[in-house]
Amino acid sequence: MPVEEPQRCGLVAVLGAPNAGKSTLVNALVGQKVAIVSPKAQTTRARLMGIAIQGSSQILLVDTPGIFAPRRRLDRAMVQAAWEGAAHADRVLLVVDAAAKLGQRVEQVLEGVEARPEPKLLVLNKVDIAKKEDLLVFAARLAERLQPEAVFMTAATTGDGVADLKTHLAQAMPEGPWHYPEDQLSDATDRMVAAELTREQLYLQLHAELPYSSAVETEKWEDRKDGSTVIHQQILVERDSQKAIVLGKGGTKLKAIGAAAREAISEHLGRKVHLFLHVKVNPRWDEDRGLYREIGLEWTD
Repeated sequence: MPVEEPQRCGLVAVLGAPNAGKSTLVNALVGQKVAIVSPKAQTTRARLMGIAIQGSSQILLVDTPGIFAPRRRLDRAMVQAAWEGAAHADRVLLVVDAAAKLGQRVEQVLEGVEARPEPKLLVLNKVDIAKKEDLLVFAARLAERLQPEAVFMTAATTGDGVADLKTHLAQAMPEGPWHYPEDQLSDATDRMVAAELTREQLYLQLHAELPYSSAVETEKWEDRKDGSTVIHQQILVERDSQKAIVLGKGGTKLKAIGAAAREAISEHLGRKVHLFLHVKVNPRWDEDRGLYREIGLEWTD
């Protein structure tokens, strides 16, 4: 009889500067979408765990907010969440945009990661759009500083290089029982995912028109007897001019955001969704303790 492989389970902290492609990489490793993505920097705000399976290994991937110089309370909470996500990890995965240069943001992350005691892996992501002649030199410079146990080059959007990285992570996980059922892909609640999917549509449809200063809060959730779910969400912005951008002419933009978000939430839940959105102006929404809890962040002074 074949000998069964012992179960393995471990925690991998995914760190990097904003827009390095961390969430896209986590989604690729899990094999399904568990984290929202957009071209907008700092799309990820709270720690979210994606759960990947490879053979007898369960890999718990902590997708953290991008690390940057914080200016306000929300920024501080996000950066704190990123560093806390690395605590006690079995591996720290540093994701660097291979198409970018060694700028201030990457330097800031390197300084924080290189002194950490956890074993490190270096991932140069977006190699499909990087200049090939610069890639090896860039990788060598980073590896010299970080001293990782391995270096990987990936294009998370296409999946190139992801399988090799996943195999390495699976083998690196310590022996131990799985922490989650085989069919669970994330630790996020449905309520949190619903708000995130709506926020994703805000970013995708409004692009640079809508500033970073916006949030989505799920106010009401009702599971009906007919199997459908009614969700009421409010979109929080800081100024009346931002509210006008979200609404669009005659409310057309809000309707488009709602339609796309409803479809995404329905697909996630596997049932019909009735989604109701409204926009609220609150110049101090990022000082609301309850909202921090809602999006999974710790309140910071």
